[in-house]
Amino acid sequence: MTAPRLAPGTAAPRPYGLLAELTHRCPLHCPYCSNPLELAARAEEMPAEDWMRVLREAAQLGVVQVGFSGGEPLLYRELPRLIETARAEGLYSNLITSGAGLGPERARELRDAGLDAVQISFQADEGLLGDGIAGASAHERKLAAARDVVAAGFPLGVNVVLHRRNIDRLPAIIAMVESLGAMRLELANAQFYGWAFRNRAALLPTHAQALQAEKTARAAAERLSGRLQIVYVLPDYYERRPKPCLHGWGARSLTVNPRGDVLPCQAANSIPDLKFDNAKSQSLAWIWRESPAFNRFRGTEWMPEPCHSCPERERDFGGCRCQAALLAGDAARTDPVCEFSPDRPAVDALLAGAGVEMPAWIYRG
Repeated sequence: MTAPRLAPGTAAPRPYGLLAELTHRCPLHCPYCSNPLELAARAEEMPAEDWMRVLREAAQLGVVQVGFSGGEPLLYRELPRLIETARAEGLYSNLITSGAGLGPERARELRDAGLDAVQISFQADEGLLGDGIAGASAHERKLAAARDVVAAGFPLGVNVVLHRRNIDRLPAIIAMVESLGAMRLELANAQFYGWAFRNRAALLPTHAQALQAEKTARAAAERLSGRLQIVYVLPDYYERRPKPCLHGWGARSLTVNPRGDVLPCQAANSIPDLKFDNAKSQSLAWIWRESPAFNRFRGTEWMPEPCHSCPERERDFGGCRCQAALLAGDAARTDPVCEFSPDRPAVDALLAGAGVEMPAWIYRG
């Protein structure tokens, strides 16, 4: 691919968010994990000094929020130092965790280092199903971690990835999250990248399940307004128009993975013919503004038809480039979710098979 350059005199947009994937190590094995199939080994992880420089450079670029993620970021030994750096640079920091290994003392340590918020992932509302999805005994530890987070004074967020095996439990999931005293609940229908793409036949809900879940989430959001914010992420395969993926490629956020590769989104390494620059050898500012990968799908000039002449191109930004690469074999094609895409039949074929069989899934790692 040849990357278009920004027009003369055109400045790159300002990034607002940084996702810092500190490690791919994780005690869980969720079959919908967005981590790549080739996980980074511990020996490949970027050292704390490089991460601290990345945080400083991100703040200089205009980033205001960092999410410490993974894998499981609690397994990264130098996490408190990174949180202290983020606080010193004026960045709002959020820990995105499975909750495993937290505990009351660790929660207080991270609070004292300057952490602002914690988001814990849950797989279900009860242990048997939750542990079966996670591939590990974790549900009770998650409940304890959520209580520790609230006791330490953090605002608690909860993330639940919805899929065929837990989506019918949504009323009970919402009730559980409400009982934990959470302030925000993200109900994210499985996005089919990484391990989720490999397991999509086992994870994809039926259309009836997706419709009922949306109805349930909307009713709960109205009932709990002012107490619990509920964000419902639509299942894009069932949509007829593509989602505005991250508000556009290289437009508002960036991801740095455990090896130090800088990506426009956490799934971008699923695009095989893009080379991503590394934060250990290039400055974050150069990568954001000048690197071929970040400029490849910026703006609208790169768009093929029917995207280029579509009146909604400034709203959906051409959809998801990773989805186009995975389903159509070319990241520069129209997102196959779009009803006007010549590759939409590939999505329809997947939907036609939803619920027909229950294949065994392959656990992460």
